[in-house]
Amino acid sequence: MTDESRGIGGTVGPPWSVDVLADLHAGVLDDARAAELWPLVNEDPEARAILDALDATQADLASLAAAPAPPMPAEFAARLDAAIAAEAAAAFPSPRTAPEQAGPGNAPVVDLAAARRKRNKRLGWAAGVLTAAAAAIVAVTVAIPNTSQQSGTPNVAAPPPSGPSVGSDGSGAQALVGKAVGVRDFGPLQNEDRLDACIAAAGLDPKVRPEGIRPVNVGGKAGVMIVLTTGKLAQFRLVAFGADCGPGNPAVLFDKVVGEK
Repeated sequence: MTDESRGIGGTVGPPWSVDVLADLHAGVLDDARAAELWPLVNEDPEARAILDALDATQADLASLAAAPAPPMPAEFAARLDAAIAAEAAAAFPSPRTAPEQAGPGNAPVVDLAAARRKRNKRLGWAAGVLTAAAAAIVAVTVAIPNTSQQSGTPNVAAPPPSGPSVGSDGSGAQALVGKAVGVRDFGPLQNEDRLDACIAAAGLDPKVRPEGIRPVNVGGKAGVMIVLTTGKLAQFRLVAFGADCGPGNPAVLFDKVVGEK
């Protein structure tokens, strides 16, 4: 980053440098510096607007990886077919089309339309077989209950805990703040919508967006910890949700305030 027109040198603060906010958003600043800047940035509406724009850009770029490839325009497909046909005619000038009509050294001229229909027919048959196989697998999965689950949660396997381990009461979570700020790893919750449902179920203020999200192992249970600011410098609120949280079920594993009082 090279923009040094705003907020660089001396006291860092409003007006903020876009470069500083981008580095903070990308998580490239050291932990101590990031923990110092996040509370200040969150109190500045202009800075938050820039960070929201960076989030939106990041989401748009991520969606491109899953977007289906567009079909070839008909104009280019026709030109490609014509070029292939011309090459075939130049290489095999014999007008014969049936194999039994071809003499020694003469290859039959390929009917491109017929070949394409034959290819599509084979592809359609293969796709049908794969679809039927997938449907059979799904049917078997649904028909056979998961006997390892307790009553009340049939066929839903609890995800194994991942991430660093903390105590059941959140002891040891304070040491994770520096590594969590700027991280957006939803772990067993998979996406932001599910996390928002947990936050709403817990009655937390939806306007206070998490400064960090990461999976944690809470006393052997899979959880996701969020880092919230409190409005006080170097003070954070750490809340961990269980993997089964959702609407009407906050499943809060711990909720504690750390840092300077």
